[in-house]
Amino acid sequence: MKIIYQPFITALVILMSALLSLSVQAAQKEAPLPETFATHKVVLQISDPDPFKQTLVLNVAANLQKYYGPEDVDIEIVAFGPGLRLMLEGNSNTKRIKSMMDGGIRLSGCANTLEGFSKQLGYKPALIEGIQVMPAGAGRILQLNAAGYQILKP
Repeated sequence: MKIIYQPFITALVILMSALLSLSVQAAQKEAPLPETFATHKVVLQISDPDPFKQTLVLNVAANLQKYYGPEDVDIEIVAFGPGLRLMLEGNSNTKRIKSMMDGGIRLSGCANTLEGFSKQLGYKPALIEGIQVMPAGAGRILQLNAAGYQILKP
């Protein structure tokens, strides 16, 4: 009987090792979470190409920080899809975005979208200096939400 169970046990050990390896690789792909002691944690999503909505998301972030104070609210704006245009160097909001980053608001762009833009344009467009690139914008939003961030999509 020992011989019959040996291949089964060996296969089970190999399967468990493979699953553990995959989960470690998945965890390594996620960006680190910000260290914050803020009472309020907010992630703002921008996936829309409309300049009005892009400006609106910046207004909401600024208003939240003004209302709660920079010490009591942690804000990250995550852009993916057509919304990534907000974070391209030369955007009409570049100066404002740099000022917001100086004030503690984080901005993150989607690497998948950036890759898509690169294929369409034939070159990799530059993002505003200081913007973090995340493997997947939607994934970053889910990661932050799982860590207690409230999702807002103005």
